[in-house]
Amino acid sequence: MQLLNKKITPDQLFRLLFHFLFWTIWLGWPFMNQQPDSEKQQKFLSMILPVNLTSIPLFLINSEILIPYFFRRKKIGFYFILLIALTLVFIQIQILIKAHFGFNRHYWDFISVFPPLFISAISLSYGLIITMNLEEKKKQEITKEKLQSELSFLRSQISPHFIFNVLNSIVYLTNSKPEIARKVTIQLSELIRYMLYESDDAKVPVDTEMKYLTNYINLQKIRFEDDVLINYTEKIGSNSFYIEPMLLIPFVENAFKHGVGMCKNPSIEINSEIVDNSLIFIVKNTKNVDSNEVKDENSGIGLRNVKRRLELLYPKKHTLILESEVEFYTIKLNLKLN
Repeated sequence: MQLLNKKITPDQLFRLLFHFLFWTIWLGWPFMNQQPDSEKQQKFLSMILPVNLTSIPLFLINSEILIPYFFRRKKIGFYFILLIALTLVFIQIQILIKAHFGFNRHYWDFISVFPPLFISAISLSYGLIITMNLEEKKKQEITKEKLQSELSFLRSQISPHFIFNVLNSIVYLTNSKPEIARKVTIQLSELIRYMLYESDDAKVPVDTEMKYLTNYINLQKIRFEDDVLINYTEKIGSNSFYIEPMLLIPFVENAFKHGVGMCKNPSIEINSEIVDNSLIFIVKNTKNVDSNEVKDENSGIGLRNVKRRLELLYPKKHTLILESEVEFYTIKLNLKLN
């Protein structure tokens, strides 16, 4: 039952169709062009079938054994020596079969040599195509595995970094405003639920990612109240676009981490808008211009990770501009969506 449930891949279908068509023509062609109306023709037809059948092992040995083995090891010269020897062996086998039926008893001629040479050439072309295709697929699988491993590593770095920031917010609220700490904890649980159950998806709807982003911003508004001016504008409308999860939050995290504190009149402005099929995402925050500020050794972890993720997931489909002015730091992301 398991064999019946297995799907045939395009490669397997190609190989099945090729062998079916090729051997049907190769074995059936002599019978379509001969009329067994004489004893000689009947004798020829009884001889040609076993002769042509020997082409099958010649084809398979070359395409399924010799080519995969020697080409992967780059022993091309040794392969061609074996192919010539193999072809000569099958030429001799076919001559012996013909001799058994009373044809070409004592010599090699063009009729005896051409069919094995033709089969060797066809099997060489077929085997090279199949082997090169398999090797290319293996390379793609290895590249994909490396990409998935790297993305998983980057996500594992972003998630703890985010939780660390939010937990700091809860600690602050617990000490200064315990009456709203419960509400913030519930919002945090919703954020973690998104991280655990949706961020593992390859892509999520844009509006889902924006809801996650909105929850985070609302949490920070509760924390800072009027101490920080926070403006968030969202114009994504109704759309069917998808985006890599947890892609935008590092930009916002960075703004809240470095745009408040010792900054004079701290403010954070966040704008997200979809124009045509591109997401325009802008984050602008005030900077701490105090030259005596000690820079956190973990500063920029989220930004470095999201830059790498953009390179891996959206090559040539995004532009990221970082602008550092005297009092403000601005991030502008233009992302072409699928």
